[in-house]
Amino acid sequence: MAYKLHHQHADEESGKSAAMVHSQPRRKGIGTRVWLVVSESGHTHIEEVGKHSIMRRTGLPARDLRVLDPMLSYPSTILGRERAIVINLEHIMAIITAKEVLMVNSTNPLVVQFVQDLQERVSCSKDTQQQATKNCDTDMEDAVEGTWGSPSINSHHVMSGNFNNLSDMPNTEKGSSNSATGRPEAPGPKLLPFEFRALEVCLESACRCLESETQTLEQEAYPALDELTSKISTLNLERVRQIKSRLVAISGRVQKVRDELEHLLDDDNDMAEMYLTEKFAGHSMDHTSLKEELYDEALEDDEDRGEETKSQHSYGTYTGIKPNIEELEMLLEAYFAQIDGISQKLFHMSEYVNDTEDFINIMLDEKQNQLLQMGVMLSTANMIMNAGIAVVGLSGMNIEISLFSSPTINFWETVIGTVGGCVALYLIAVGWGKKKSLI
Repeated sequence: MAYKLHHQHADEESGKSAAMVHSQPRRKGIGTRVWLVVSESGHTHIEEVGKHSIMRRTGLPARDLRVLDPMLSYPSTILGRERAIVINLEHIMAIITAKEVLMVNSTNPLVVQFVQDLQERVSCSKDTQQQATKNCDTDMEDAVEGTWGSPSINSHHVMSGNFNNLSDMPNTEKGSSNSATGRPEAPGPKLLPFEFRALEVCLESACRCLESETQTLEQEAYPALDELTSKISTLNLERVRQIKSRLVAISGRVQKVRDELEHLLDDDNDMAEMYLTEKFAGHSMDHTSLKEELYDEALEDDEDRGEETKSQHSYGTYTGIKPNIEELEMLLEAYFAQIDGISQKLFHMSEYVNDTEDFINIMLDEKQNQLLQMGVMLSTANMIMNAGIAVVGLSGMNIEISLFSSPTINFWETVIGTVGGCVALYLIAVGWGKKKSLI
């Protein structure tokens, strides 16, 4: 019986321990972080991805991911890499690729507003591109029908071999085809690639945040400084001290963003590295040409040599062409001008603070000079009074003086003469000090 009770108790203990093990929450993997992903179409979703997965996904080294660590303090940074752009601007910590944007998930209201702006910008650009492409296709069909007549005549011209290459085609169709996609380009301004649209939203959000803080500081700083010049008090001095501390902090942040944009504008190679869509399209063209070469190899050896030479020539032409950085340069210059304007506002505010400090120092120096003048005048009066006291002490000695044997009127004459002499000496001393500019 005791043996059965012992086994029953052991089974209960093992069951409890197993239940405790199963009830414990599963620990997260090492380096796992929650990321907010915004796709090219504007859709967002949450992913819990490890550091190594992000490195394989974006091609970034570990040192670049440390820039996005919210626990570490890094200055404003924009890094262009082979497959991604790393952004660390104010409240924005993101990785931009050619197809998506990965951000550190945060409940900061500024980050939430940034995500909404990014979704609107990406979705609007996508709709605009689709509409422009559709309109361009319709215009191309109308232009071709108006130029060449009926479709049967067009087929006859094409099949009869009247056009040996693209340069023999009419201008309507020649000027409107895209060499990369084979589709006609939309009229009007060229649509920016996805990475530049995302970068523009990042710069716009950072500049808007700094602009808002600068305006708030301006509204608080100028009235406080004016009040301090009219009334110097401990409360006003404390307010100005806090405003100056905030001004120094915001100026440092603005200067870091300005220096980063200036560094990018000065280096064309760094700007060329940020053309992710063109590099992605280049890799796709390389893979497509490789498949075509293998297929041609299986068909004909002679034609394969010619096609291989042609493919190598076209590949060398593509990789040898430097990406046109004019689009990115114009984008960065626009926000550089905006951040430079914010920097100028902060500079003028700093100059106003310095002018106020100089004015207050002048006022304090004037007060100090007045106190020194009063001290000199009091010292002079004290010296004259000591001289009068010496006369009184001399008169009060127990010695034979003819003054005491005279009538009482001589005493009052002596007192009045002593006081009048002291006053006269004081006035003479003050007049001499003013004449010598000592008082």
